[in-house]
Amino acid sequence: MYIFSGYCCTHFLLVKKFGGVFIGTINHGIRRDKNETLVNEAIRFKEVRLIDVDGEQLGIVTSRDAQRRARDKELDLVCVAPKAKPPVCRIMNYGKYRYEQQRHEREAKKNQKIIEVKEIRMTPVIDTHDFETKVRNARKFLEKSAKVIVSVRFRGRMITYTEQGRKVLRKFASACEDIAKVETESRLENRQLSITLAPIDKKNK
Repeated sequence: MYIFSGYCCTHFLLVKKFGGVFIGTINHGIRRDKNETLVNEAIRFKEVRLIDVDGEQLGIVTSRDAQRRARDKELDLVCVAPKAKPPVCRIMNYGKYRYEQQRHEREAKKNQKIIEVKEIRMTPVIDTHDFETKVRNARKFLEKSAKVIVSVRFRGRMITYTEQGRKVLRKFASACEDIAKVETESRLENRQLSITLAPIDKKNK
């Protein structure tokens, strides 16, 4: 399927439908896309290192010459390395290039693993019932692949119970050792001790 599209009434381009998205050369007016990519006449460097559509190195040419070569091929000139000396430009189908970029970005987001972090707070003198309840809650989080920060806070004169706080944290880690490992262990900071429990990868168990 083909359509005609124009830009500022200067000329028209034949655009081919590619995978549900219209892809073709963009017009050769001044253009900078939303990602700040320099395209066609937006490329105003005196000279650029030019790469052809097939990857062939064409050497250093003026920007105007590079733009002319892209137009002759009915393709776009895209600056792929603006900070290089001289900047590197490539002749390509920019519409198809952006489509592929966006497709890869979508796939990366889809495959991105989001790790949730929960926190369990205790005191150094926590009673047995509360301790067991918090262990159960932590295990539920860990079984759902969340990390758990277990912290012991020392209020007022409880700061003298720091060793007791460490014992509570060791006991807590021991109660979860079949499904979690201690990932980080902190020193006393801001009247608080804490450890981070990370779920054990079931494949490595």
